[in-house]
Amino acid sequence: MAPAFLNRLTDSSALSLGVLGVGNIGMVHLKSAVAMPDVEVVAAADAVPENRQRTERAGVPRTYDDYAALLDAEDLDAAVVALPPFLHAEAVERAAEAGVDVFVEKPLARSTEEADELLETARQADISVGVDHTLRYQPDMVGVKEAYDGGSVGHVPFASITRLNDHPLGRPPADEAPPGWPLDPDAAGGGSLVELGVHCFDVLEWLFGDLEIRDAATGKTIETDVEDAATVLMEAPETGTTITLHCGTYQWEQLPEVNTRLRLEGVTGTISNEDHMPENFYAGAAKSALSNVASRLTSDEPAVFGPTFYLQAHYDALADFCEAVREDERPPVDGAVGRRTLELTERAYELAAADADADGVADDEDADPGTPEVTL
Repeated sequence: MAPAFLNRLTDSSALSLGVLGVGNIGMVHLKSAVAMPDVEVVAAADAVPENRQRTERAGVPRTYDDYAALLDAEDLDAAVVALPPFLHAEAVERAAEAGVDVFVEKPLARSTEEADELLETARQADISVGVDHTLRYQPDMVGVKEAYDGGSVGHVPFASITRLNDHPLGRPPADEAPPGWPLDPDAAGGGSLVELGVHCFDVLEWLFGDLEIRDAATGKTIETDVEDAATVLMEAPETGTTITLHCGTYQWEQLPEVNTRLRLEGVTGTISNEDHMPENFYAGAAKSALSNVASRLTSDEPAVFGPTFYLQAHYDALADFCEAVREDERPPVDGAVGRRTLELTERAYELAAADADADGVADDEDADPGTPEVTL
């Protein structure tokens, strides 16, 4: 790794990259980029001093406490926007002013309206927008698509996908207050549908083409301002497939070992992403977990990035974007894809709200039937 890193410092053809926001996912993107042989991470920005210190320990030469200051000061080819969703549009606008292509963490924006404004800003500045929809880069999902496209199970009348993750509050009991924005619908754009559902919508349209949402429901397992569970019923007209989606950000006692399950019920067989998991997945995950626990106990830096199952997908998504920038091509997962997942999310919210309103009316009628009219 060291020789490759030294080569980047003297290679004028290396892509000059800045990272805006180096919290959890931002650090994954940063360490992914540092590991790339043809990318030079020249600077990173974060308002939290501890995050900037981690960035410096990762070998990034310059850090800033404000992403706008970084964009003003640095000569970049591209930037990773790993800020909270309510800052995405503003960050892209500042990057556009600097003529810098952007790789934006999902969701692209908080709404389709905001996404349209963001993309128009990018279009006018002639900058590229990529979106970090990484589910399609996971090897198990690639295996499902290859099997499906190869016709191994014939027509697929039904499919299901479940994606789960831990809640911002962490394991119970919550002993530390999380950042405020994930639990603020105005800041995040929503709850589990925005956090996890957009990934599912992306991979499902990657498989089956355009989706039509038929029904949806959202719920809360704990009292917060955003949903932590959502279920969506869809149809893919192109393939005649009915699909159910469930996503949840739960306050787990124990996290699931595999957080995404995809199953295609074909007329001649079934395709499951579990059939395409690496043989060493569980052993590798356990080894990484033990290594990170040991690092924390010894005050060393946990291995945030490694070419492991989930993190490799983030690496590949960012590498694809960087290659598109280098070749002056459209990113393979671009802003239009990010906007489309928001469009589906908004439709699901609309149907869930309509169903909730209808249920509320029905409950009121049941609770108070009123005085019946009597005709003599």
